[in-house]
Amino acid sequence: MLSNFRSICFLCIGLTAFCLSAASAKEPDWSTYSELLQQYVKPGHKEYMDANFVDYGALKENEKFTKLVEQVATFPLSDLETPEERMAFYLNGYNILAIKMVVDNWPIVKLKSLGSFFKPVWTFDAGVLCGEKMTLRYLEHEILRKMGDPRVHMALNCASMSCPDLRIEPYTAINLNEQLEEQSIKYLTQDNKGILMENGVIHLSSIFGWFEDDFAVVGGIEAFVRKYRQDLPADIKFSADLPYNWNVNATLNRSELKRAMAKSDW
Repeated sequence: MLSNFRSICFLCIGLTAFCLSAASAKEPDWSTYSELLQQYVKPGHKEYMDANFVDYGALKENEKFTKLVEQVATFPLSDLETPEERMAFYLNGYNILAIKMVVDNWPIVKLKSLGSFFKPVWTFDAGVLCGEKMTLRYLEHEILRKMGDPRVHMALNCASMSCPDLRIEPYTAINLNEQLEEQSIKYLTQDNKGILMENGVIHLSSIFGWFEDDFAVVGGIEAFVRKYRQDLPADIKFSADLPYNWNVNATLNRSELKRAMAKSDW
């Protein structure tokens, strides 16, 4: 009886500690970001691939987006206490700042065209997160990649058609694992974008080639892909050589396209 009583007490203490921990989580309130994603991001198709398209022109006129940018800029870094909270925040932060760069320069044909060979757009000042000035390159290479989970590459969207889709909901610590799994599954089922089987070869997004070393922690690229595509033939070659489509994940009207082309190198 005493033993059972002690077990119940330990269980109650454990549950209480868990509830207090959950209650003390200080992730940002992502409700504004969620609302904007729901309002301005819709599935679309162009240039032989699917993508979640962003209505950058309309988003540019919404003051809530400005407030969202201010929110992530001033959020206290010390409030992000767990690895999941930090990863979710910086994934959202990267995607928000990529959107901001497009919005600030709208209309454009592709975000990449804002930079050059010697000064890529990824090295431009993109904005501020937790009081620190950021570039998209620093965010990706020095923060997110160093967290050691290659699935981050399935969640980052640099406003381009070949990128993994911009998720139409914020990443959150409590749902992060499930969200990253869903992103990985989706990207590896999108023909011409994440994967393409042709002439006995599995052609993968160039992302897998650029960041090959990151997948070593899960057994390599092939092991990662087969986890999400168990239907693939056992004896087949993998090659990360799908051409990367940098065109913006949006539909431009005639006027926007004319203005974008006038200032683009494409």
